[in-house]
Amino acid sequence: MKKAILATKIGMTQIFNADGVLVPVTVLEAGPCVVTQIKTVENDGYSAVQVGFGDKKEKVVEKDANGKKSVAHRHGVNKAQMGHFKKAGVSGKKFVREFKFENADEYNLADEIKADIFAEGDKVDVTAISKGKGFQGAIKRLGQHRGPMAHGSKFHRHQGSNGACSSPSKVFKGKGMPGHMGSVKVTTQNLEVVRVDADKNLLLIKGAVPGAKKALITVKETTKSGK
Repeated sequence: MKKAILATKIGMTQIFNADGVLVPVTVLEAGPCVVTQIKTVENDGYSAVQVGFGDKKEKVVEKDANGKKSVAHRHGVNKAQMGHFKKAGVSGKKFVREFKFENADEYNLADEIKADIFAEGDKVDVTAISKGKGFQGAIKRLGQHRGPMAHGSKFHRHQGSNGACSSPSKVFKGKGMPGHMGSVKVTTQNLEVVRVDADKNLLLIKGAVPGAKKALITVKETTKSGK
């Protein structure tokens, strides 16, 4: 892997390509990401680049004359994390991830990775946490069929049979049942980069991308050939 970046989802729109075809796209604010650590085989056992994305204020704890503590930016970057960022010469970051670049040794601390690492026509894999849909029934969650809707059926949108009672006297693992839907890690593969706006740090990717608006998105070069 030579190309990867962290981004946030702005939303969807549509644009016309060079042939005049209307293309639905997802707009991502990609980077800039800064290199916070270089992992080496000698020191860490593997080669990778750690990057930070999104500024985050430092957590500040102060005491008054009576010894009472006051905390500013309670959910900010703590001392240990701030020491890690200062060692790299960067400000506090909200998200930190690692990418196993093939050319990891070419990066230096505090180097920036911007949207222009990708180009129009590139194929990418996009990973994010999908939208949460709460507790859902088997029809919506798993695509199961409903029963007859007449009054006498008494079975409309229920689960149905879960298994025989006498043998094997249990429900097998993996049985599709109602439950929590969404809010899981999802990767959509082989999407096309339609346009890159390096000045505004924007990536326009053809089609839908998993995740809600403002969600953290990981964009990597695809592992598929695209054939």
